[in-house]
Amino acid sequence: MTAPAIEAVDLVKRFGDDPDERPAVDGVSFTVPQGTVLGLLGPNGAGKTTTVRMMTTLTEPTSGTARVAGYDVCTDPAMVRSNMGLTGQAATVDELLTGRENIRMIGALYGIGRRDVARLGDQLLEQFSIADAADRPVKSYSGGMRRRIDLAVSLIASPPVLFLDEPTTGLDPRSRIDLWDVLRDLVSRGTTLLLTTQYLEEADQLANDIVVMDRGRIIAKGTPLQLKQQAGNASLVVTVSHAADLPTARELMARAGIEVHVDAGARRLTAAAEGIADMTRVAGWLQDSRIEVDDIGLSRPSLDDVFLSLTGHRAEDDENEESRV
Repeated sequence: MTAPAIEAVDLVKRFGDDPDERPAVDGVSFTVPQGTVLGLLGPNGAGKTTTVRMMTTLTEPTSGTARVAGYDVCTDPAMVRSNMGLTGQAATVDELLTGRENIRMIGALYGIGRRDVARLGDQLLEQFSIADAADRPVKSYSGGMRRRIDLAVSLIASPPVLFLDEPTTGLDPRSRIDLWDVLRDLVSRGTTLLLTTQYLEEADQLANDIVVMDRGRIIAKGTPLQLKQQAGNASLVVTVSHAADLPTARELMARAGIEVHVDAGARRLTAAAEGIADMTRVAGWLQDSRIEVDDIGLSRPSLDDVFLSLTGHRAEDDENEESRV
């Protein structure tokens, strides 16, 4: 079997010498198969950024270890760094240099020859849709362009593993979607991604698997669909055309033996449902009773519902977590 591209093994990180103080990261373990995306989610101060910093050799674990591309972060940190890229919460490119100059500078630091750097740089600039701005100072770039050049620079050495800490924070919706497309393309080419994000939609869009952290510990793992299923069944939502039909529609939906919630102001009825079969059956009953509907459909739990059920509150910004390191 192919070894995981990323593996955390009982990672623990304490700040300070008090053994009674809760660790920032407390026994975290997970694996990420090659060519997949893991979304690391959690509320403010959950330990996500601290976990990434340990896995990218920026801080040493108090105990436990991690492996990246098969190399141990504690015993072989140089090989870990040579096999991974990291894009942090803040762009790290030099704003006084042009996009092309930033790529050349980082390529030189990696020891890549000038001719190869020029070729790779042109490819990355084209891939990230910033070729037209390649010779402009980065300080003139928009937020989305800065994020893309930051990601391009992290890929100059073609690392098989990429860590992304809040990769789309501060981007407008259009720039965020564009960056998602770039990340999907990287994964299709075989890159393995681990991303932390405050946008649950982002994890839903990109991640093959999700790990939810809270207070330094993992409290849930699974695919986005598996986690949504843990939050409860889908809901059947019916909006009738005429408020006078609400009582009859409620009686029809209640035939399935389920509790029906009625929002009279919105002419909307909501009830738990197993799936398409329940929706089809109710739609038939409504049609037979000549009840006109404006809309009927299934509403499945979102990752935000998962967050609420697991942590007791909705997702929050993860700002300033790195200040704990």
